Amino acid sequence: QVPLIESGGGLAQAGGSLNLSCAASVRTSPSLTMGWFRQAPGKVREGVSFMRSSNRSSDGRIYYADAVKGRFTISRDNAKNTVYLQMNSLKPEDTAVYYCAAGRVIVVLTSSGEYDYWGQGTQVTVSS
Repeated sequence: QVPLIESGGGLAQAGGSLNLSCAASVRTSPSLTMGWFRQAPGKVREGVSFMRSSNRSSDGRIYYADAVKGRFTISRDNAKNTVYLQMNSLKPEDTAVYYCAAGRVIVVLTSSGEYDYWGQGTQVTVSS
């Protein structure tokens, strides 16, 4: 098991920013794909942003859902076993529980069933 611990969620106003962090409690391999899903009340869990391992070519290494492109930025610090999601220009529709996920072999980045490890989730609420 590789427990993932999220932090940084909370309440923000529309147009504001939040920065989510996801720290693995043990050393993770840089070859893991890591990223974020979110689930709003009454909706299915959806992929938000993902970053493949650092030893892959830059082509296709990072994914953003269309709804967050240009507003969210994913990054990772392998030395700290941590992945970040900087969320700017937040909108009320970004309100959801955000889950960190990591996996060894990910074919389809947005396929939640392919991920091996999950965080407990952190609530993000954006008021209008």
